[in-house]
Amino acid sequence: MKNQNITGGILAGGQATRMGGADKGLQLLHGLPLYLHIAQKLSPQVASILISANRNLERYRQSQYPVITDETSDFSGPLAGMLALLKQAQTPWVVFVPCDVPYFPSNLVETLYRHKGDALAVYADDGQREHPTLALLNRCLIPTLEAYLAQGDRKLMLFMRQIAAKPVLFANQAAAFINLNTPEDIANANHIAK
Repeated sequence: MKNQNITGGILAGGQATRMGGADKGLQLLHGLPLYLHIAQKLSPQVASILISANRNLERYRQSQYPVITDETSDFSGPLAGMLALLKQAQTPWVVFVPCDVPYFPSNLVETLYRHKGDALAVYADDGQREHPTLALLNRCLIPTLEAYLAQGDRKLMLFMRQIAAKPVLFANQAAAFINLNTPEDIANANHIAK
């Protein structure tokens, strides 16, 4: 169900060091770039989609989704991408999904939004691990995030703690949060039927 208060943000702006430097979002899974798997799954849940990317911009733009680059060119991690997307979003909330988590729950957005309560930020927790890159943030956090990054801080979980972000439990769904980080991960995933 589309939530008109939420923009979907796909995080594809990293250096992908474990992918041998290849652009992770453009790796093919069942013939489709990873970031488009995310977009297809996210699209029915959000008002619109933005992509955070810092290279191969024309290839990402072929999707017709707006492509937003970090404000700095030093690949300063997911928080820099989150900040850039928060600034561009036209809705009060932005939900973030990294480009390498194609199996994320199809009720991710609804569940995060429903359990946010008074929190300005919530993130997924599968009961075994926290997943702060799968998060819902309110745009009023922009100044706080700007100040955090300006201090040279990059740690996502530390920022989540500072803003009192709330974990939202997705019990017994650890497989939904598997990252495809390496060429081997992609190859294995391509051998599994859709």
